[in-house]
Amino acid sequence: MKKIKSILALSFIALAVLSCNKEEEAGQSNQESLKVTQDVLNKIDALALNNKDVQVIKNTKLDGTTEDAFLVEGDIIVTEEQLNKMDLHGGITTEQYRTTNLVSAPRTIKVVGLTGTGTTALSTVMRNGLTAAINRYNNLGLSINFTLTFSSSTSGANIVVRRQTGSAGGVAGFPSGGAPYNSVTLYSGLDSYSTNVNAHVAAHEIGHCIGLRHTDYFSRQSCGQNSNEGAAGVGAIHIPGTPTGYDSTSYMRACFTSSETGAFNTNDVTALNYLY
Repeated sequence: MKKIKSILALSFIALAVLSCNKEEEAGQSNQESLKVTQDVLNKIDALALNNKDVQVIKNTKLDGTTEDAFLVEGDIIVTEEQLNKMDLHGGITTEQYRTTNLVSAPRTIKVVGLTGTGTTALSTVMRNGLTAAINRYNNLGLSINFTLTFSSSTSGANIVVRRQTGSAGGVAGFPSGGAPYNSVTLYSGLDSYSTNVNAHVAAHEIGHCIGLRHTDYFSRQSCGQNSNEGAAGVGAIHIPGTPTGYDSTSYMRACFTSSETGAFNTNDVTALNYLY
């Protein structure tokens, strides 16, 4: 979820609209080995993802190695291999919107929040926010449930949540092979925000890990934009009981504000129960 870049200049705005992803900075430059070609843009578009600002980044994996990957919609990591394997014909099948990839259920997803003395260790407010986010998921009684451990060891983890220097927000990816995306990165700018905002961002990025897309894909209204990410002919079927228009309090909005409570609204709950 891309940060509104004019926000620092417009200091008179009372309630800053932030994104769930940091602005792209040094260290995330385009790599020669991976390029944003028209074929790549076409594939991303066919998956009903926004292909207007696709970037190539160096993604640091959990083992410390790096890989070239595409950054889509500001906070979604997609490798070239994942892009090639994604089904371009199954389509988007629900509102609150999801990808064609979901987590196989029932299953328990082990989440590890990194601790220790390094820069990847979660701050206190991040840990509190992550705890609140996990509790909210588990309180729904879904067919997937989460266990949360804070540790410097990632052994056995399905999702590792780590801290990285950057502006407020986070980044994650989509499921693959029935398993959730294996990491969530929370940027250090969140340290200056409340536990509620940290809970919102953590829950949002975990939402991506289990296959959810932005709820305002059709407008990106939460970011102060008026752009449709598009269904690109693959469809976006509405979940009964959830709104067809803009849902101003959904935790899966493309951008967030400093007044987030971290809670799921009733439409989010309907969507999560429908999927899991």
